[in-house]
Amino acid sequence: MPELRLGDQPTPREATTLPAIIVLDRLRSAYNTGNIFRLADAVQAEGVYACGYTPSPPQDRLAKTAMGCDRTVPCRHFDETRQALAELRAKNYCIYAVDTVVGAQCYSDCQLQFPCAFVFGNEALGISSEALSLCDGYIQLPAVGRKNSINVGNCAAVILFEAFRQFRIA
Repeated sequence: MPELRLGDQPTPREATTLPAIIVLDRLRSAYNTGNIFRLADAVQAEGVYACGYTPSPPQDRLAKTAMGCDRTVPCRHFDETRQALAELRAKNYCIYAVDTVVGAQCYSDCQLQFPCAFVFGNEALGISSEALSLCDGYIQLPAVGRKNSINVGNCAAVILFEAFRQFRIA
């Protein structure tokens, strides 16, 4: 592949929107949410669905870490995650919970189906049991330390760039 230099325009395939929605289930941190907006922009995801008490634009703390992506990445707010997932289901999205639940497949072993949605959960509580029950599959990042998970923004980075990689080679 030819090397891109600063100022070069991406090829049409590189500029294509990643057919993925990021669903945030009751995130507490506006900073984590802002970070995820930057990730959504980086991979050109379709958008972010902020559910429950997840901060959504306009919000000063979110804007601080989003660095303008809160104004360019499409975002919708849903009072309940189940409402967002029902809409995605009606549009034939494959819905993946990103969680450490029993039976979750390692992200690197998962062959994603597009269009898709990734559900990321609360920093302390994870994804609600109701939302988990509405998902088609479960993806995890293996964690062998004392904690069984990592920061939601870091987790989103791994998952979204894996989705970006798989979509580009499809």
